[in-house]
Amino acid sequence: MFKLRTHNKQKKEQTIDKKALIFGLISVFLCGIGFGIIAPVVPFLVQPYTRNLREQAIVVTLLISVYAFCVFFAAPGLGALSDRYGRRPVLLVCLLGSAMGYLIFGIGGALWILFAGRIIEGITGGDISTIFAYFADITPSNQRTKYFGWVSAVAGAGTVIGPTLGGLLAKFGYSVPMYVGAGVTLLNAVYGFFFMPESHHKNNRIKRITFVRLNPFTQLASILSMKNLKRILISAFLLWIPAGSLQGIISQFVIDVFSWTPTLIGLVFSIIGIQDIISQAFIMPKLLKKLSDAQIAMLGMVSEIIAYGFIAVSALLSLYPVFIIGMFIFGFGDSIFGPSFNGMVSKSVDSSEQGRVQGGSQSIQALARIIGPIIGGLIYVSLGHAAPAFMGVLLVGAALVVLYNGVCVNK
Repeated sequence: MFKLRTHNKQKKEQTIDKKALIFGLISVFLCGIGFGIIAPVVPFLVQPYTRNLREQAIVVTLLISVYAFCVFFAAPGLGALSDRYGRRPVLLVCLLGSAMGYLIFGIGGALWILFAGRIIEGITGGDISTIFAYFADITPSNQRTKYFGWVSAVAGAGTVIGPTLGGLLAKFGYSVPMYVGAGVTLLNAVYGFFFMPESHHKNNRIKRITFVRLNPFTQLASILSMKNLKRILISAFLLWIPAGSLQGIISQFVIDVFSWTPTLIGLVFSIIGIQDIISQAFIMPKLLKKLSDAQIAMLGMVSEIIAYGFIAVSALLSLYPVFIIGMFIFGFGDSIFGPSFNGMVSKSVDSSEQGRVQGGSQSIQALARIIGPIIGGLIYVSLGHAAPAFMGVLLVGAALVVLYNGVCVNK
């Protein structure tokens, strides 16, 4: 019996294209560096074009929102294109677009140029959903959550290096991290061009792309009509709103509350990456043996509620140690929610629909990240520095209730 089980396990492992797996993980790592390297300097790049800290905070959150707005409209189309023509060409175009966006943002010179850079990044911002569809193609369904955990850990490693490097590079000029981010992303595209195998076989591709697949609102309605996905996506949407708010205001928050420099801001973003690595290496393997994907996702939600509480207290009392503890707890919650959520979504459809569902999922996340930074920015400047964190406690609490009820209904 033991030999038979071992043989079956080895057989499953052999179905994974190791070359594709290695490429995917390296690509995710470089994406993590490219995204993270720019994070510490955005408020400082905006500063010359704003008159005060209040205006600066609003512009920073609008730059986050305009990116998400473009992803919302572009992601379904990119998902459909990857289902029709394959993951490889779509991912390469997305990487080239991101590199161009970083470069334009770094050049700057006027506020509209900064927004132009973010818009280009957003339009080609389908690389995340395409990468997840890519991993769904090359991994067995019963092991998918484990491999999504690997993706999270590797992205975490990039997220550790990226912001720290960005903070250090800012000493040579606030635009330097943008140029290096563009270079890293371009390197990723070149690497993909030469070494990326196509994962989506022609037999599994859709025959044509209909207008319905390109319309984000129709796509959302279609995906939300899937009974087994509806509550998962609604709960994730509620969780992503405060996460988008936190992403939008965190750099400005630590500048206003703790007077931190770009180097220290980079270390804040690195905390989440460190927690990703720790969770995927030591915690997720044990959780996957004992809990279902839904239970792991709910544990992540509880952690994020606690984290937002710590962040709110740190704002009220101006205590940075409390803030750091909160960020570690948030990083843990985020690191286990992501793989379990992607596992639940991916397992709900077959291979021909992976691009569509992952694109729709990214559209929902983008919609939350349009709303989150705008609401977060407004309540940040009007109700105080702790307000976005209190919003996080309420909305993630609601998300937990929605997912818990969904699990009970499905039972």
